[in-house]
Amino acid sequence: MVLLVLAAYPLLFIVSASLTRSSLGQPFQEFLGTENLRATIGSAAVQNSLLLGTGYAIGVALASTVLGTATAVALWRSLKSGVIIRTVLLLPMIVPPVVVGILFSFIFSPSGGLIDTLIKIVSPGSGTYAILSDTTWAIFGVALADVWEWTPLVVLLVFTALLGQDQEITEAAQLDGANGLQLFGHITLPMVAGTIAAAFLIRLILAFKVFDLVYVMTAGGPGSSTEVPAYLIWRSALQNFDVGTAASITLLLAVVATIVTLPVFWITKRHRHD
Repeated sequence: MVLLVLAAYPLLFIVSASLTRSSLGQPFQEFLGTENLRATIGSAAVQNSLLLGTGYAIGVALASTVLGTATAVALWRSLKSGVIIRTVLLLPMIVPPVVVGILFSFIFSPSGGLIDTLIKIVSPGSGTYAILSDTTWAIFGVALADVWEWTPLVVLLVFTALLGQDQEITEAAQLDGANGLQLFGHITLPMVAGTIAAAFLIRLILAFKVFDLVYVMTAGGPGSSTEVPAYLIWRSALQNFDVGTAASITLLLAVVATIVTLPVFWITKRHRHD
C-alpha cells in the first residue's frame, strides 16, 4: 500500500500539472486540458531532445553492455589473479555523478587536460581542441563519462552470473571436445544471456535519466547539442518556472522510454525463462 501511494502520488501530480497552467510557486492555476501536451509535442526543441535522448540512451547502453560483458568474461577467466583488478573496476560506480562530471571536464579541458596533453605529445605545435565546446562531439564526451561510470554495474551483474553457471555442463562439453570459442558461444553465452539482456535494460533506463553529467559538463550546450530530456525538464521547471510544460515533457519521455524498453523487457523475460 505504501509503495502504491509513493508511486501513484507523483504520477497524479505530473498528470495534473500537465493539464493545467502551473508555475513553480503556484501549481494548478487554470485547467488547460491538452494544451500543454499539444504545444510540447509540436515543439521542435522537445522533439530534438527526445530524439537525442533516445539515441544517446541506446548508444550508451550498448557500449556499456558490450564493454561490461567482455570485462566480466576476462575477469571470470582469471579468478585467482583478478581480485585487486575487480575491486578497482567497480570504483567508478560508487563515485557520485557530479564528481565524475567534474573529472571528465578536467580530462576534456583545452587548457592542460589529459586529451589536450596527449594531442600536444603526439602532434607538437598543434592547436587545442575543446571537445565539450564542439556541437558534434560534446554529446560523445558526456557519453564517455557515462559509460565509464556505469559499465562496472554491467561487469558486476554478468560476472556474478558467470560465477553461478553450472560447471557440469561446461565440463561435459569439454569432454566432447569443445574448445574455448565453442564453449563460450554455445554454453557460456546462452547461460548468461538473460543477465546480459537485464543489464542492458537497466543500463538503458539509467541512460534515459542522465542529468548530472550534462549539467556539470556542458549545461546543455554548446547550443542545444547536449540538451537531453531530463535537462530540458529541469530547465523548463526550475529556470522558466513552467511546471506544466515540464510535466508534459516528462510524460512524453515516459512514453518514449516505455516504447524503447518494452522490446528489451520482452527479450529479457524470454531469456530468463529459457
